[in-house]
Amino acid sequence: MREKGTPFHELGLSDPSIAEDELLDFMMAHPVLINRPIVVTPRGVKLCRRSELVIDLLAPQRDAFTKEDGERIIDEQGRRVSMA
Repeated sequence: MREKGTPFHELGLSDPSIAEDELLDFMMAHPVLINRPIVVTPRGVKLCRRSELVIDLLAPQRDAFTKEDGERIIDEQGRRVSMA
Protein backbone atom coordinates (compact mmCIF):
# COMPACT_ATOMS: atom_id res chain seq x y z
CA MET A 1 0.00 0.00 0.00
CA ARG A 2 1.13 3.51 -0.74
CA GLU A 3 1.61 5.56 2.42
CA LYS A 4 3.14 8.84 1.23
CA GLY A 5 0.62 11.35 -0.11
CA THR A 6 -2.38 9.22 0.86
CA PRO A 7 -4.81 8.94 3.80
CA PHE A 8 -2.94 5.78 4.97
CA HIS A 9 -1.95 7.16 8.39
CA GLU A 10 -5.14 9.17 8.89
CA LEU A 11 -7.15 5.97 8.39
CA GLY A 12 -4.96 4.06 10.85
CA LEU A 13 -4.00 1.46 8.26
CA SER A 14 -0.69 0.62 9.90
CA ASP A 15 -2.64 -1.17 12.65
CA PRO A 16 -1.70 -4.88 12.33
CA SER A 17 -5.14 -5.93 13.57
CA ILE A 18 -6.85 -4.72 10.38
CA ALA A 19 -7.96 -7.72 8.33
CA GLU A 20 -6.96 -8.07 4.67
CA ASP A 21 -10.59 -7.79 3.60
CA GLU A 22 -10.85 -4.46 5.42
CA LEU A 23 -7.65 -3.23 3.76
CA LEU A 24 -9.10 -4.13 0.37
CA ASP A 25 -12.25 -2.18 1.23
CA PHE A 26 -10.11 0.86 2.07
CA MET A 27 -8.23 0.46 -1.21
CA MET A 28 -11.51 0.37 -3.12
CA ALA A 29 -12.69 3.50 -1.34
CA HIS A 30 -9.31 5.25 -1.74
CA PRO A 31 -7.59 3.98 -4.93
CA VAL A 32 -4.62 6.25 -4.27
CA LEU A 33 -3.61 3.70 -1.60
CA ILE A 34 -2.85 1.15 -4.33
CA ASN A 35 0.90 1.35 -4.88
CA ARG A 36 0.96 -0.98 -7.86
CA PRO A 37 -1.98 -0.31 -10.18
CA ILE A 38 -3.83 -3.44 -11.25
CA VAL A 39 -5.37 -3.04 -14.70
CA VAL A 40 -8.15 -5.32 -15.90
CA THR A 41 -9.30 -5.33 -19.55
CA PRO A 42 -10.81 -7.95 -21.86
CA ARG A 43 -7.21 -8.58 -23.05
CA GLY A 44 -6.01 -9.56 -19.58
CA VAL A 45 -4.97 -8.45 -16.11
CA LYS A 46 -1.60 -6.96 -15.27
CA LEU A 47 0.20 -5.28 -12.42
CA CYS A 48 1.22 -2.10 -14.24
CA ARG A 49 4.07 -0.59 -12.30
CA ARG A 50 5.82 1.20 -15.04
CA SER A 51 2.74 2.79 -16.47
CA GLU A 52 3.63 1.93 -20.08
CA LEU A 53 2.94 -1.76 -19.31
CA VAL A 54 -0.76 -0.94 -19.65
CA ILE A 55 -0.26 -0.57 -23.43
CA ASP A 56 -0.17 -4.37 -23.76
CA LEU A 57 -3.71 -4.55 -22.35
CA LEU A 58 -5.21 -1.86 -24.57
CA ALA A 59 -6.41 -2.05 -28.15
CA PRO A 60 -3.55 -1.42 -30.61
CA GLN A 61 -2.59 2.24 -30.80
CA ARG A 62 -3.05 4.05 -34.12
CA ASP A 63 -1.27 7.27 -33.21
CA ALA A 64 1.58 8.47 -31.04
CA PHE A 65 1.30 8.08 -27.29
CA THR A 66 3.38 9.98 -24.75
CA LYS A 67 3.41 9.38 -21.01
CA GLU A 68 2.54 12.10 -18.53
CA ASP A 69 6.27 12.76 -17.98
CA GLY A 70 6.85 13.37 -21.71
CA GLU A 71 8.41 9.98 -22.51
CA ARG A 72 7.30 8.68 -25.94
CA ILE A 73 5.92 5.14 -25.80
CA ILE A 74 4.21 4.79 -29.21
CA ASP A 75 5.40 6.53 -32.39
CA GLU A 76 3.22 8.26 -35.03
CA GLN A 77 2.68 4.96 -36.88
CA GLY A 78 1.41 3.20 -33.75
CA ARG A 79 4.65 1.26 -33.18
CA ARG A 80 6.17 0.84 -29.74
CA VAL A 81 9.27 2.97 -29.19
CA SER A 82 12.16 0.90 -27.89
CA MET A 83 12.85 1.53 -24.23
CA ALA A 84 16.39 2.22 -23.06
